[in-house]
Amino acid sequence: MTRDPRPSLTPSSLPDPDQPPPGPVDQSAHAVPSDFADSDLDPAFVFDFRAYDDPGDGQRWSTWLSVEPLCRGPEPRPEWVVTSQGAVDTDLGVLKTGKEADAHLVERAVPGSDAVGESVVMVAKRYRGEEHRTFHRSSSYTEGRRTRNSRDARAMAKKTAHGRAVAAGQWAWAEWQALLRCHELGLPVPYPVQIDGTELLMEWITVERDGVLETAPRLAQVRPDRALLGSYFDQVREVLTELARHGLVHGDLSAYNILAADDRLVVIDLPQIVDLVGNPAGPDFLLRDCANVCAWFRGRGLDVDEHELFGELLAQAY
Repeated sequence: MTRDPRPSLTPSSLPDPDQPPPGPVDQSAHAVPSDFADSDLDPAFVFDFRAYDDPGDGQRWSTWLSVEPLCRGPEPRPEWVVTSQGAVDTDLGVLKTGKEADAHLVERAVPGSDAVGESVVMVAKRYRGEEHRTFHRSSSYTEGRRTRNSRDARAMAKKTAHGRAVAAGQWAWAEWQALLRCHELGLPVPYPVQIDGTELLMEWITVERDGVLETAPRLAQVRPDRALLGSYFDQVREVLTELARHGLVHGDLSAYNILAADDRLVVIDLPQIVDLVGNPAGPDFLLRDCANVCAWFRGRGLDVDEHELFGELLAQAY
């Protein structure tokens, strides 16, 4: 049976500022594709087929090997992450549009294969440049952060072309770092696959409905029964507690950026994560997160209080 590369769907980098932008991939560095690395072929007779073949419309060669190693997801990596040099990325369309970024579904697959580790659908979150955004985050989110390169900081202040390019990737880089940190802490966030400029590739959180994978709905869209509602609140409290224990605040948490994957919650949209202590507005952001989530749960009939939750979290932080 021929495999349809476009699954049925239901709608529901910044590179290190201290490093120059990566240039074109050095073909000589990839003269021996990883698929042949352990073969008996003489490397002298193996060439980089990527230099001669172009993918079709809406496709590109996998960018996994073209980004810096530190721009790839942490190890141990899930077995579904496709690292083959022969893989092709196919854009499956827009999943969601936002005020500052759009989310697309992208399939990364080795042509002709559907084995685990050879084909996967991911979310590609692509941040827009400042001139194309309809929303600009408050500078209060960035209090306590530093731009690591003084040249970049000056360029951003003057709004030069270089400064706009840096600013366009700042939030992508911030979200990448937040995902890495949360993953390290064992928090329920999408696995971060890679970052390339202003594009983040991450795990696609799904639910199965009648044998078809769909994007998990936002918490705001579900109507859980009483038992599941209580479980959901416990999960949110655990996330907030673990963040506070490490001096972090989501900064924009609500039922609209939490996904409900059946009985499991997954937190998304993390570029604005703030330092609870280093940011003067950290406690205010934490209280707002508590108020947002408690208001939603109260609206579903659960007796919870944001001030009580806020006090519990501060006790963990200090």
